[in-house]
Amino acid sequence: MSTTRLDLAVIIVSWNVRDLLAACLRSLFDDLAQSELEAAVWVVDNSSTDGSPEMVTETFPAVRLIASEKNLGFAAGNNLALRKIFSSHTPTLPNYTWLLNPDTEILLGATAALLSALQTHPRAAVAGAKLLYADGSLQHSAFRFPGLMQLAFEFFPLPPRFYDTSLNGRYPRRLYEGESPFPVDHPLGAAMMVRAEAIADVGLLDEGFWMYCEEIDWCWRMRKAGWRACCVPAARVVHHAGKSSGQVRVVSFVALWRSRLRLYDKHYPPSKRRLAHGLVRLGMHWKTGQARAAHHRGEISTAELTARLEAYQTVLTL
Repeated sequence: MSTTRLDLAVIIVSWNVRDLLAACLRSLFDDLAQSELEAAVWVVDNSSTDGSPEMVTETFPAVRLIASEKNLGFAAGNNLALRKIFSSHTPTLPNYTWLLNPDTEILLGATAALLSALQTHPRAAVAGAKLLYADGSLQHSAFRFPGLMQLAFEFFPLPPRFYDTSLNGRYPRRLYEGESPFPVDHPLGAAMMVRAEAIADVGLLDEGFWMYCEEIDWCWRMRKAGWRACCVPAARVVHHAGKSSGQVRVVSFVALWRSRLRLYDKHYPPSKRRLAHGLVRLGMHWKTGQARAAHHRGEISTAELTARLEAYQTVLTL
């Protein structure tokens, strides 16, 4: 079968955020229409119970819907679409793939700006958007690969002036204020465009990450293969962060730390892995003490205390 090239494939993996998904798709199609790009839009629904698949079918007939019977998580959900997109039986293949969270809204020009950055920088495998909170304020959109110091920031009280610095993996805010792309270790996975050639080189997302850290691992693997990543301030995307994961906070907390430990085990040398695991254990014990103290002061309920202690104990057993 002969194939032609699409400019872009867009993948949105969604779970029980119907209204946000609808807003995301509306903004995406508005931007695609303005940019006049050839794009195929895929939605992978992770067994939602809020009518999301029906909404997509009825309201956005151009979308290619994959309705999974179970919640596959972010990595496996994206891979499900990626395998279909790059199947040898697919008559149209994209040069680039845009992974979008359903809790994003694309501002006009974002798609074209990301695409332009990748076309201009041939060794850039990944381009991330400039993310904004709903009030228009900056959300840090790209980070350095995590080190041990970032673990300390997660758990222990450190001087506030250091939280927004490179010690905590942040890039200077002034870089987001310009229009030019700037090099980063990895963007946040909420709005991340990826070169098809790089995917063919390093493979798909690691499905051992059910949720969280999969984009860090992907970018780290690409870096090791000689590719680079950038953040594109001209590509502006509103991110209503955490709307899916916030529905199951304890599950999300455990998933976060399971993924982080997996990330450290994959990419750290043995001595650094041991230190990372030790810091996480110390952190969970510290959080346990903080939760008990908060309950004693009447700041959290007994039910909340129980949920938190269960989460911390589960992480300690990972």
